[in-house]
Amino acid sequence: MKISSFDFSQTSRTFIIAELSANHNQKFELALETIKAAKRSGADAIKLQTYTPDTITLDCKTDDFKINQGTIWDGRYLYDLYKEAYTPWEWHEELFRVAKEEGLICFSSPFDKTAVDLLESLNTPAYKIASFEITDIPLIEFVASKGKPVIISTGIAGLDDIELAFNACKRMDNEQIILLKCTSSYPSPIEEANLAMIPDMAKRFGVYTGISDHTMGITAPIVAVTLGAKVVEKHFILDRSLGGPDASFSLNEAEFTAMVKAVREAEVAIGRVDYTLSDKMLKSREYSRSLYVVEDIKAGERITEQNVRSIRPGYGLHPRYYYEVLGRKAKVDLARGTPLRMNDIK
Repeated sequence: MKISSFDFSQTSRTFIIAELSANHNQKFELALETIKAAKRSGADAIKLQTYTPDTITLDCKTDDFKINQGTIWDGRYLYDLYKEAYTPWEWHEELFRVAKEEGLICFSSPFDKTAVDLLESLNTPAYKIASFEITDIPLIEFVASKGKPVIISTGIAGLDDIELAFNACKRMDNEQIILLKCTSSYPSPIEEANLAMIPDMAKRFGVYTGISDHTMGITAPIVAVTLGAKVVEKHFILDRSLGGPDASFSLNEAEFTAMVKAVREAEVAIGRVDYTLSDKMLKSREYSRSLYVVEDIKAGERITEQNVRSIRPGYGLHPRYYYEVLGRKAKVDLARGTPLRMNDIK
């Protein structure tokens, strides 16, 4: 599977996505600067969200449309929140262009068919299905029908929801699916990350998996990578003091840079299953234990626990021969500090 130039089948690198979301505060220049900062931080991709208040909800001031779930947005109406948070559609073409110029892969989360049409006109290399859209099977089918990789967040999904979304893609003959473990609370408590689901989803569905993370800090993404995550998505902001709907659970440039560094180090640390010893490890064995003469031994004298011991360094016989040599006689005089060898005894 490839997303633009990133080939999942040809690299062990994690695909790291900086989520722009609402962190532009409706200022175009701020959006551009955020993209450039994401590139400096080491991100592989920048992700947008493509909707308008009218494509995602209604301007309706009844209780149904008022947020009241213990979130940072409680008391606000959906329409007002999305009016503040959305990325103007007329920005998209230039944001895609600048991202490409910076060397970042740019794609987006569409929230209705008209958003998909816009992103298709920009030749988006992939699509992201947001957690709260995982139940919108017609939208998922329409996205999957475009034949591009579909990244699906599972923040509000039970197993049956994931299966429905997964099968919707398959019905459209699209098997380029990535599932992201996500906890849809903002910010989400680290103890609710449940990262063990990452390898489970990979095994259960036979796809690449990853994390869309809303916890504070960078611990969860690093642990996710050690569990096999191939994608890490994290909200990115130039400076949390800018405020905005997503500021409190977004990483600034320094923090995101630290996360990328830690993820890349984790990738290297995981390595591969290999029991062969490197030259450096072989060299280090010189200071492992071996059998040495610790008291002078005369020719014909027996080897005992008192005159031969297992000590460092490792130039003598392997300690596994210890009981085999005990009681045998020295062929020649052996001075204290001599590494014991088989041809020295009889």
